[in-house]
Amino acid sequence: MARQRAFSGTPWEEKVGYCRALRVGQQIFVSGTAPSDGEGNTFAPGDAYAQTHRCFEIIQQALQELGANLSDVVRTRIYITNMNHWPEVARAHHELFVAHPPVNTTVEIPALMNPDMLVEVEVEALCEDTPPQKPLAARVQSQPQNRSQTRPQGMILGRPIQPATLPPVTAPELDEGCLD
Repeated sequence: MARQRAFSGTPWEEKVGYCRALRVGQQIFVSGTAPSDGEGNTFAPGDAYAQTHRCFEIIQQALQELGANLSDVVRTRIYITNMNHWPEVARAHHELFVAHPPVNTTVEIPALMNPDMLVEVEVEALCEDTPPQKPLAARVQSQPQNRSQTRPQGMILGRPIQPATLPPVTAPELDEGCLD
């Protein structure tokens, strides 16, 4: 089954080896998303409500890149550093999901990457349709520029996918080892 990935372009993706979101068929999995301001700092330090909204803004961008949106979310996992912030986090979650509530887990954890981060969110979405295919030029342009040039744009069973077939969708484009 073809996989589509969304990258945010943060240096952590390359250092740790992950992507912001991954779509496999109708499912989308979004990595733990912290309240980054996009400049390497924490968005709204000390404000759990604003940080929760920021996490979902980043998640929404990744979902849209993969042909979905917040209404497709079926599970949220929220990690907070102090359960006393739960009412603010819950208020933000309610505002975003009151019309289409997903299942939810909220867990208190000792710390996040930056000490002023209060919340991190990960989600899973389920979409009705298969995503529209972007033209090849758009897919190549959407790859983050800071990724290592030696790292292939896509892999199947450890072998690079040729650029003309990103992602492979027909039987001749697929390696026979991927058909099982």
